[in-house]
Amino acid sequence: MTRIHLVCVLTVVHAVFSATSGEDIRSNDRPIIGVLAQEVYNPQQGRNSYIAASYVKFLESAGARVVPVIINKSDEEYTRLFKSINGVLFPGGGVSIETSGYSRAAALFYRLALEANSKGDYFPILGICLGFEQLTLLTSGQVLLSHTYTSGVALPLNFTDEIRDSRLFKEFTGDLMKSLASESLTENSHQWSLTTENFTKSERLKKFYRVLSTNTDGQNEFVSTVEAYEFPIYGTQWHPEKNAFEWTRPYIPHTPSAIKTTFYTAQFFVNEARKNVHTFGSTEEEQKALIYNYNPVYTGTESSFEQKYFFD
Repeated sequence: MTRIHLVCVLTVVHAVFSATSGEDIRSNDRPIIGVLAQEVYNPQQGRNSYIAASYVKFLESAGARVVPVIINKSDEEYTRLFKSINGVLFPGGGVSIETSGYSRAAALFYRLALEANSKGDYFPILGICLGFEQLTLLTSGQVLLSHTYTSGVALPLNFTDEIRDSRLFKEFTGDLMKSLASESLTENSHQWSLTTENFTKSERLKKFYRVLSTNTDGQNEFVSTVEAYEFPIYGTQWHPEKNAFEWTRPYIPHTPSAIKTTFYTAQFFVNEARKNVHTFGSTEEEQKALIYNYNPVYTGTESSFEQKYFFD
């Protein structure tokens, strides 16, 4: 899928999300969410791609099951999987948002989500860190990131006026919102950011996303939380999953408010997935696809992730 094609999809598709968001949508109490895998730095037999287990736990903590979206599959396989799951998460990591297997799969799921939502088939996407950066490329058609000094730091969120219309933070308690604005609860592990200046220069980004929060590294202000105006597509440059499930780095916050941030964010996204009613063709097909078929490996002594799932 070319960038030009993706941009064309954005310009010609008219979402019905805004028209249906106020209607009662049948709840799916058995949501299954795909988590996108990515390349490992040093491939070995049986270890060509991985998913950090914290993303799986993050979604399971709010009542979802997880299916790994393994890289380098065919478009047909991805399309079939898309029709079986109820949402997708693009996780953080360190691969290319232009040339990796991660980026290729993300582009296809993004296009399919736009097309589905435009037809009333509610399908949410959450991009975290690298996933956030991937979404900015898919929406704008350009790499608009700038280098920032934000690798390994927890920050409070600087909420914008758009927060009043936010869906993502709507169910967060008042006390937690105050804590998010005043305490360093959101962990950042990125060297590239979308500055507010570059966001403002992109007409496609401005029309597509509502900016909910920003942050600064002391020199550059960057966008840290977004949600699409007319699609259930969300992005956080920060890591909501790490607070409760990652322990190898001293800058990850583990306070009660930090843990609440993990679970309120997970609950929001899983509840978005409950609005989708895609199903697998059979119980056997569903069982074969689930993450339960893989065993997480303890990697905390050698990695920033406590556990990883590895795939061929």
